[in-house]
Amino acid sequence: MTTERTIGTDELRIFGTDGIRGRAGEGWLSLDRVSALGRAAGLVLGGAPPAKGRGRRAVLLGHDGRRSGPEIVDALARGFASRGFDHVSTGLITTPGLALLTRMGDWSLGAMVSASHNPAEDNGIKLFSSDGEKLSDESELEIERELRAHSGDVGGEPVRSRVDHELEMVYLRHLLETGGGSLQLDGMNVVLDCANGGASRIAPRVLGRLGARVTAIHAEPDGSNINQGCGSTHPAALHEAVRATGADIGIALDGDGDRCILVDERAELIHGDGILTMVARWAAAHGEYTDPRIVATVMSNRGLHRALREVGLGIVEVGVGDRRVVEALRDQGLKLGGEQSGHIIFGGDNHFIGDGIYTALRVLRILRESGKPLSELVAPYQPLPQVLLNIQVPHKPALEGLPGFSEACTRLADRLGEDGRVLVRYSGTEDLARVMVEGPDGEHIRRGAQELAELLSDEIGRIPGSPG
Repeated sequence: MTTERTIGTDELRIFGTDGIRGRAGEGWLSLDRVSALGRAAGLVLGGAPPAKGRGRRAVLLGHDGRRSGPEIVDALARGFASRGFDHVSTGLITTPGLALLTRMGDWSLGAMVSASHNPAEDNGIKLFSSDGEKLSDESELEIERELRAHSGDVGGEPVRSRVDHELEMVYLRHLLETGGGSLQLDGMNVVLDCANGGASRIAPRVLGRLGARVTAIHAEPDGSNINQGCGSTHPAALHEAVRATGADIGIALDGDGDRCILVDERAELIHGDGILTMVARWAAAHGEYTDPRIVATVMSNRGLHRALREVGLGIVEVGVGDRRVVEALRDQGLKLGGEQSGHIIFGGDNHFIGDGIYTALRVLRILRESGKPLSELVAPYQPLPQVLLNIQVPHKPALEGLPGFSEACTRLADRLGEDGRVLVRYSGTEDLARVMVEGPDGEHIRRGAQELAELLSDEIGRIPGSPG
């Protein structure tokens, strides 16, 4: 599903919250328009300094395990070439791997072709600066304006990008040196679900070189099986494999390798909040934080707040999205942040790039150094009950303009106290309002959520407005 943002009042953005995403071959992901995107990006970003250390302009491209990836890479390269950019492809790679290689090498920018955890029929494009950072909103808007003005055929001959397989080895060495270091995993039994995505080649090799006994599943991308009943969004197969092998830990990545979720030795699921709990409490116990705070989004369970509060740690809460997590980490000078989805970011330790393999290595280091089972390390995180209700709405007036409803939300939040919360928002793609209530008492939050849902429906129903 394409994430939609707007320009002014009615024009949909081309770039969503995480690049361009949609059905491969359609809309802005048709090959002609992809080439036009490369040309527009080359024109807009061509005013930036050339690739580091040389007088040339060069773009590094890569893709995940989707069948449409290589042809979209070539279409992008055709557009960049029309603006005088050299181009090289990594071939199959993770999004964080592409970002890191762009940062580490002689590249003006990077372009990753991936739709992350979406199904194989979708695809997407993420652009990175020479520092491996996502483009600013201003740069994206400038590219969009150029693309809308000149979205026709780029012209010229088709382009085939050269694949440099040595780049994958550069990324592997980076993971071994920064995430692995002196880590020895001899005797550790690990199940690794690669989601048939960008990490399918490199992740098993990294863990194997560190000495782990690796059972790799869903590590054979065929173009159509990425995220298909596997990976971080479909962990059932990982549960079964951990039980069958008696593994110490199960690790699941998503299609483009930036997310990581875990299964402990008892085959119980651990998502991003559990990982943040484990890593933050370990760091605090070993004096690694000068500032006792981490960053989490509004979607994190209050159980995370409680588990960190017990050891004197606080949370800087931000809106949904890894971009907002990174902004807060930079602004506040903090070392750890992430999302419940398993997108964990280790700040300056990994150049503010969220990498599922790197996250797994940090967890494995704690597991090895502590000598404790994963279930014990994550036990302090106990998620609080949560109720989420979807209410069909005829239109979407500003919630703060509904005084009765706003006051009811405030009263319920006050009753729930610091271990509860009320979150209400409209869906960005459907005519729905979402009411989420979280707190220690399951029955209390169910009643509260239902009362808010009924009140919201009544108040919106009394306000004239156009559908949608």
